[in-house]
Amino acid sequence: MQNTHISTLTRQLHIALLDIMAVMNNPQVDVEMVRAAGLSLDRALFALLVSVERFGPLGVVELADRVGRDYTTVSRQVAKLDELGLVERRGSARDRRVREACITPAGKEMTDVVDAARARMASEIFASWDEEDVGDLVRLVQKLAKGMREATASQPPDTPQGS
Repeated sequence: MQNTHISTLTRQLHIALLDIMAVMNNPQVDVEMVRAAGLSLDRALFALLVSVERFGPLGVVELADRVGRDYTTVSRQVAKLDELGLVERRGSARDRRVREACITPAGKEMTDVVDAARARMASEIFASWDEEDVGDLVRLVQKLAKGMREATASQPPDTPQGS
């Protein structure tokens, strides 16, 4: 592909990703997801619980980076999830200085209910899509995410990363 064409497509992709992030970061979306799942969980805890289930065990700093919040705030919120019995904190096997959040059976049960609600909501979005198109979207977004993780991991720590 020509560089000018890639540049145009990259800009269009960036705009689409920003639109997706805006929807996913909208507090009302989390409120609706929790409501659709029939749960009573503070919206601020929702993204943390899902992140721990998907990517855990996670230390507070890594979890804060994933959700774009200050680590002191996330530390208090993880403590609340621990009090609720949805995660447990334990020492890291890799670094004894780090306490990691791990999903508990009760936390996993809650994220399973959220996943079912998410699937119901997504089925409305994808109702008019061909199954092959949905599969292509998932495959390509996974490929993009992998490429972005690899590119970010190979950057020196002082290299600015942003939108």
